[in-house]
Amino acid sequence: MKRLGGKSALITGAARGIGLAFAKAYVAEGARVAIADINYEQACDAATAIGGAAIAVKLDVTKQDSINAAVAQTVETLGQIDVLINNAAVFTAAPITDITQDDYARAFDVNVAGTLFTLQAVARHMIVRGIKGKIINMASQAGRRGEPLVGVYCASKAAVISLTQSAGLNLITHGINVNAIAPGVVDGAHWDGVDAFFAKYEGKAPGQKKKEVGDAVPFGRMASAEDLTGMAVFLASQDADYIVAQTYNVDGGNWMS
Repeated sequence: MKRLGGKSALITGAARGIGLAFAKAYVAEGARVAIADINYEQACDAATAIGGAAIAVKLDVTKQDSINAAVAQTVETLGQIDVLINNAAVFTAAPITDITQDDYARAFDVNVAGTLFTLQAVARHMIVRGIKGKIINMASQAGRRGEPLVGVYCASKAAVISLTQSAGLNLITHGINVNAIAPGVVDGAHWDGVDAFFAKYEGKAPGQKKKEVGDAVPFGRMASAEDLTGMAVFLASQDADYIVAQTYNVDGGNWMS
């Protein structure tokens, strides 16, 4: 029996990378999914490639009107939202003395406020409908520790872990489970941008930082997006009904807690 049969999920930042891997895994487990992304054209392409169990939704998580519209469209098309994955995020890096107000605001607007207010909108829908839903936030190993050049991103993901705890304790009173996944280093197109930050600030050759962090993972390599899908399916399933306000490391052994 498929673990998510009959469920409908909204996944933010799902037009590519980790979010798209989640969408494919959910459909394989019987769910219908809304692929929500600021890049609507790419979301449409992704939904078309997956097939009839997927729809595309335009979503900018920094704008409340966009969040409300995305939730409403998902509910109208799929009937309801049983699962939310807050996956949309941005990365930034700089020495503490070079951090700008714009970089800080952008990271917290997307990674923290975007997570909070999308969670809020979906939780309101679940409460009104009496849905015993699952909300999964995407944290990071960066939220477990500080890093010399990644202060803003680390702080934003630490906030996601804290928000998961508070929301989890609050919303379980309505039968809604809120938990999070903390990946380590995940390979993908986004790493070109991450690598460029370290090439700039550490004087490394292109690709050098990526190789270093991959080699340092105890498992022996960087994660693929597909390495995260098992946890995402588990946390959305009834097997996780008694799990509340937790953040699970899926990082190849980088961080132990």
